[in-house]
Amino acid sequence: MSIVKKRLTKTFNEFFDSEKASGIILIVCTVISLALANLILGEQYPKFWLTYVGGLSIEHWINDGLMAIFFLLIGLELKRELYKGELSNFKNAMLPIFAAIGGLATPALFHYLLNRGLTTQPGIGIPMATDIAFALGVLALLGKRVPASLKVFLTAVAVMDDLGAIVVIAVFYTAEISTGYLFAAMIVFGVLSLLNKAKVMSLVPYMIGGALMWYFMLKSGVHATIAGVLLAFTIPFTPVEDDETSPSYKLEHFLHRPVAFGILPLFALANTGIVIGAGAFAALLNPNELGIIGGLILGKPFGIFLLSFTVVMLGICRLPLDLNWKHVFGAGLLGGIGFTMSIFITNLAFVGNVAEITGSKMAILVASLLAGILGFTFLKLFGQPEDFDDDMDAMDFEEDD
Repeated sequence: MSIVKKRLTKTFNEFFDSEKASGIILIVCTVISLALANLILGEQYPKFWLTYVGGLSIEHWINDGLMAIFFLLIGLELKRELYKGELSNFKNAMLPIFAAIGGLATPALFHYLLNRGLTTQPGIGIPMATDIAFALGVLALLGKRVPASLKVFLTAVAVMDDLGAIVVIAVFYTAEISTGYLFAAMIVFGVLSLLNKAKVMSLVPYMIGGALMWYFMLKSGVHATIAGVLLAFTIPFTPVEDDETSPSYKLEHFLHRPVAFGILPLFALANTGIVIGAGAFAALLNPNELGIIGGLILGKPFGIFLLSFTVVMLGICRLPLDLNWKHVFGAGLLGGIGFTMSIFITNLAFVGNVAEITGSKMAILVASLLAGILGFTFLKLFGQPEDFDDDMDAMDFEEDD
């Protein structure tokens, strides 16, 4: 049995650095938003985001419009992982896939058991999500104290987690469907797919078609951001490492900064302006809030760890040689940082119910903060690489004899 060194690609390093910076900015924007809502502007701050412009509120434009670009980037990242990343090798992909399934199912079960039959049961999807920017941002703070392959493992898990969240949004958080508009959106998707097959490499027709598909999705009742993910899979991709001529590569590279430094900070400012009243922390003991906190802090790490451990023990998957079970559990703790996707699902789960939305956001912030602290502390204490040379640009993989 031999050890093979594999360097992290330029695209992966750019992606990791972008997510790390985005996580830091999200923290700053959340602190600013909470300060404006509780120390300076009060109720006027959240009301500002509800101001209508062009038929939709500012918050709506951000959550349904700009976040479609965020989902486009997620789709491009997922596509890259499937074609040439950790998920492109079936044997390597199996462990993150199973880990993500455990990290999706266990928090959902935790929430369901506490909220079954209650009006808050639709919140079941809230603790299922992982915020990749925050999770990788915390991991980056540990530097060389953790093995490089832990970055790849957590990224792959988070990407699959995002895919799971997208499916949950599309299936379970869809309003009454207008079949005509949905059919029109699918026609546009089909045309763009044909352009891909015809090897049309210009991004212009894809962007125009994507805008049309977004509009039809918005009108169909299926959440408009799903159009971003569908668009990503129609854009031509060249499965050559860091091929800068690939339209998919060019668009992903272009979108990293606007999403990290513009769209996600705006989302945080618009969605975390929670006015913390006298009973806000007492409300964290309600079934919905407990389901969210317990799902993220307990469900995520144990779901990721237990299913990963099970499939490895059964011989279905294997760990990279420089990872141990402490690393997997630490990654699971960081997976409990829900934030962006959890808040996004909250807005869909409790449309018009201000009290439940506020309570859920409070629970998400508390759980994400605790998960980040616990994950960082655990990996700092127990996450040292095993028999590894501290080269953060290399990973060890087990190769068959």
